[in-house]
Amino acid sequence: MTRQMRWVSLLSLAAAVAVGAVGCLGQDQDDNSDTTTQVGALLGDTLPGTNGTTFAAAKANFVATESAADGLGPIFNQNACASCHQNGATGGAGQNIEQRYGTILNGTFNSLASTGGSLRQLFGIGGFNVGGLNCNSGVDNNPAAGATLFAGRLTTPLFGLGLVDSLPDSSFSTLASREPAAIRGTPRIVPIALPNPLDSSQVTGGTRVGRFGWKANVPSLAQFSADAYLNEMGITTTSCIHGTVNTAFATENRANRAPTNAIINGCPDDAVPGVDDDLGAETNSCAGGLTELEDDVANFTFFMAHLAPPPQVAITAGSSQDRGRTLFNSSTLMCSGCHRSDADIFVSTSAGGIQAGIAFQPFSDFLVHDMGTAADQIGLNDGDSVASTRLMRTAPLWGLRSRNLKFHDGRTSDIATAVRDHNGGSLGQGTAAAAAFGALSSSQQSDLVNYLNTL
Repeated sequence: MTRQMRWVSLLSLAAAVAVGAVGCLGQDQDDNSDTTTQVGALLGDTLPGTNGTTFAAAKANFVATESAADGLGPIFNQNACASCHQNGATGGAGQNIEQRYGTILNGTFNSLASTGGSLRQLFGIGGFNVGGLNCNSGVDNNPAAGATLFAGRLTTPLFGLGLVDSLPDSSFSTLASREPAAIRGTPRIVPIALPNPLDSSQVTGGTRVGRFGWKANVPSLAQFSADAYLNEMGITTTSCIHGTVNTAFATENRANRAPTNAIINGCPDDAVPGVDDDLGAETNSCAGGLTELEDDVANFTFFMAHLAPPPQVAITAGSSQDRGRTLFNSSTLMCSGCHRSDADIFVSTSAGGIQAGIAFQPFSDFLVHDMGTAADQIGLNDGDSVASTRLMRTAPLWGLRSRNLKFHDGRTSDIATAVRDHNGGSLGQGTAAAAAFGALSSSQQSDLVNYLNTL
C-alpha cells in the first residue's frame, strides 16, 4: 500500500519465543511439568518472548484502514483486517459472513467462474478517476446469475494459528490414523501458491496439508494473508521467492466477471491500476535472488503467527464444567474424536519463525470430514464431485466462549444449537454425535455447554 511511512517487512525480524505450553484436558499430566504452562494470560496476548516493537508494528498494519488510494477494491468485503477479526480481541472471530455460491452442472460443482467465482464481494469503491477518466467499479450481483447453491462462511479466529502452521504434514496423518473409521477425517493436500520463506519445506508449486479456512484449503499463514488481502480487501500483491516474482495474488477481482487487470471500456481495474503493491517491480524483478514477502503480507503473517492461543478457564473438580469435560471425552458423544488435543502431536516446531516446543490444545484435528447436509455444499474447484462439496474442516474449539456466532455460517449464537446442527443426515460424520447429544438429559446438556464455555 502507499503510505507516508512504509511498514518494514518483518520476516527477517521474527523474535525468539520462550518455551511455554498448555496441558491437554482429559489426559493425565503432572501439574508441575513444562507442558502445563499457560502461554497466554489474556485473549490477544502474544506468544512468550515475542518482540513487542515488531509485533506492535505488525498489529498496526493489521488494523489499518485501506482506501481507494491504497488500491482497495475495485470490489471488496472489508477495508481493514481487524474489521472482520474482532470478537474478544484483535485477531478474533467476527460478525462478518462471506457469501459463497455455485451450481451443479453435469453432476459436478461449478463456481460460475465467468461471473467471478464462488466468492461474492459485497461492496465496490464506486466512482473513481484515473487520468481524467470517470470510472466505476460496479458491485457483484448478489445472488449471482445462475446460482443454485448459496452458503455463508463466518470469519474465523486467528489466535494460536502460528503454532498450527508450524506442524509438519505427518502430524495430521497421524491424527487421522487415530480416529475411529466412522468419523475419521482426511488430510486435505493443497498446492502452495505462496510459500513462507521462514519454512524451508515450502516451495512454490509444492503441496502441503491445508489447515486453515472452513474447507482446510489454505496451507499456511503467508498464503492466508495474501489470499485475504486480495479476496476480502481487493489489494493485489507480488512477492519474491528465490529471485522469482510470485504473482499468485496479483490479479484483481472484477464485478460480475472473471478476475483480470485488463482495461475494460477504457477504465483500469481501480484507482491504482495494475498490481497495487508490486514488490517485484520495486526490486527489479526480485534481483539478486531476493526472497521476501510483500511488506503488508509479511506483517499480517507475523501478527497472526505470534498470537497466543486463547486461555482456558480453570475447572473445579466435581463442577458442572468438570462433568461436561467427561461427557466431551466420552465414547458416547465422541466429541474429542474430532475435536482433538493430542499432547504428543500439538507441540510447535520452529517452522514459520516461532519457538519450537510450545504445547497447545486447539480442539481440532484440522482434517476434513463429510458433514452431509450440514456442510455448505460449496466446492473448491470446478469439476469437484458432489461428495467433495460436503467436506468441512473440524472447527477448532479453543476460544469458543469469545465467539458471538457459531457454526460455519454463523447461524446461531447458541452452543447447544450448533451441536444439534452437526446432524447431516445419513452421510454426515457428525450425525451420531448430534443424536447422542439429543439423547442426554437437560442437565447433562447444560454440563457439556458449560464445559465448552471454559474453552
